[in-house]
Amino acid sequence: MAGSPALSAAGLSEARLARLHAGLARYVVSRRGATHVEILGWQDRERREPMRRDTLFRIASLTKPITAAAAMILVEEGRIGLDEPLDRWLPELAARRVLRRIDAPLHDTVPAERALTLRDLLTLRLGFGMLIGPPPDLYPIQRAITQLQLWGRKPWPPHTPDEWLRRLGSLPLMYPPGERWLYHIGSEVLGVLIARLAGQSFGDFLRERLFEPLGMRDTGFWVPPAQLERFASCYQDGGPEAGPQLFDDARDSQWSRPPPFPSGGSGLVSTLDDYAAFGRMLLDHGRHGTRRILARPTVQAMITDQLSAQQKALSTGFFPDFWESRGWGLGLAVITRRDGPSMSPGRFGWDGVYGTSWYSDPSEDLTMILMIQQLGFAPTTVGINADFRTLVYQAIDD
Repeated sequence: MAGSPALSAAGLSEARLARLHAGLARYVVSRRGATHVEILGWQDRERREPMRRDTLFRIASLTKPITAAAAMILVEEGRIGLDEPLDRWLPELAARRVLRRIDAPLHDTVPAERALTLRDLLTLRLGFGMLIGPPPDLYPIQRAITQLQLWGRKPWPPHTPDEWLRRLGSLPLMYPPGERWLYHIGSEVLGVLIARLAGQSFGDFLRERLFEPLGMRDTGFWVPPAQLERFASCYQDGGPEAGPQLFDDARDSQWSRPPPFPSGGSGLVSTLDDYAAFGRMLLDHGRHGTRRILARPTVQAMITDQLSAQQKALSTGFFPDFWESRGWGLGLAVITRRDGPSMSPGRFGWDGVYGTSWYSDPSEDLTMILMIQQLGFAPTTVGINADFRTLVYQAIDD
């Protein structure tokens, strides 16, 4: 906590950490066993409920690294190999066909040269995903995705996992497997695969193999009625004049009931401390206290850039030059080049569409988490996230 001598011993300046308070919503910074927590703002603006240490947040794409870690548990147990074809477990995605070009009619396809693999899902190179840049209804494949309700603004599709996969399998791939990085959909398929491999629901597997061992008692795909008082409402940017507008009311939330589709790409709810336990486990090479969750070589593979230069050249990032200093490991992003104070090579983690952000830095023995609840990458949210990372690194004092 602020004021503790442990911060100085961990090489963090208390005076510089104080700079974080002025502009950020809620965060935790942990370095060398010392933890600094800051809680600011409202959990619910309309009801004037302040943020709490145990507030529940929609973590959006911070779900992806958790899903990847769950898959790697199954790899370690020998239930599946990284480069093993998935046809045995996902017959809906067997014998894939690929569009001749991205704007082609859905019937204008050629056979895929190979089957999909677990590595394809983890690295988001399965040949199907979100197209960053084009309008959402520009190509026939995009319009089909909308019609089949494979994804949208809601946290999960309105289908069971089996029905969702059947619908996905009715469409051709956008690009050949392994050719390029395409965001999101690989993590959704991964959740379905994990459930089939484990012989139990995806949520149960996460709870038994990750959440309970890590003490993540508040993490799951929905918020029970007794916990709704701790659940933050979510907002969206209404512009300079209107300000934040309510997007998802905590008391009548889409997350207040069990979902039909437990989304491995964006569906989880968690707390600051729960996610800190997960992030710290990866930073500690797969250990949580005296318990081992993943082997050190497994974690090292997860946090190593898996994309080739050619794959990056074909892939569209979230902004220009995205791949100049970033890569993608097995389920999360990796910083590959220092081009700013916080761009520490080897730093790994990811961000979520509701403003959530987590990164761990092995070279600094540092974990940092920021929790915001505002839909979309509005300028204010992007700015807060960028400022957060810069201010964390400027607080290092050794």
